[in-house]
Amino acid sequence: MERYKELAALRCFTHKDMVHLTGSESAAVWQIKNYLQKGYIERVRRDLYAVISMETGQAIPNRYQIASRVTDDACVSHHSAFEYYGYGNQVFYDVYFATEKRVRSFSYDGVSYCPLICRGKAGVTETDTGVRVTSLERTVIDSIADFEKIGGLEELLRCLLLIPSLDPDKLLTALELYGRGQLYQKTGYILETLKDELSLPEYFFTECEKRSSASKTYLFEKQSDFVLHNRWKLFAPQDLKAIVDKGVTDYDAI
Repeated sequence: MERYKELAALRCFTHKDMVHLTGSESAAVWQIKNYLQKGYIERVRRDLYAVISMETGQAIPNRYQIASRVTDDACVSHHSAFEYYGYGNQVFYDVYFATEKRVRSFSYDGVSYCPLICRGKAGVTETDTGVRVTSLERTVIDSIADFEKIGGLEELLRCLLLIPSLDPDKLLTALELYGRGQLYQKTGYILETLKDELSLPEYFFTECEKRSSASKTYLFEKQSDFVLHNRWKLFAPQDLKAIVDKGVTDYDAI
């Protein structure tokens, strides 16, 4: 139990952390092996370990703390960041994290950890509990960019409807990380529908329109009921809010 209290304070740790604590490579290897055998720790994935509570027998770190330690730049993102902030419409058994490193998906304790491409460090904060997470505005833009991968259009809209307000300047900063005209089109269209609920000013949409692509595009794969929204040069549902009002729809899988 010599190192247990120190490890418990970390909640989850890497081989490098153990080398730092023990002072040598050989001592770190021995200590990890010993603690695994005694059940003080569990292997989450290669070179990542969770400390087990002596009182409950459960892992001390939560899903967000684990996701933040998968790589040295990993941060909780997309729908998982909405959940972290309390704006997730549903709690998923998938945890999304962004990283610039090449990492495979893995499962631990009934939860799947899913890596997504990191677009840079802007808008990422680290909490005093060891969670790295994208800001709310960065989360919104990431989720609009990738909604087809993370639960679909309806789930995104339901999350957005839970948010009381957004900072337009922070949204624009997050959009600049992508530098994609089509994302300005999609963001302008989606957030304009919810501009009153999110307290977004007109200058934000003017800026999105200015930076939009000159080409017409689709919100997602072409659907028979799409109409052209001239301001955004975007083919998309005529009424986004109707998708939420209807509940379960054909858009659930989008």
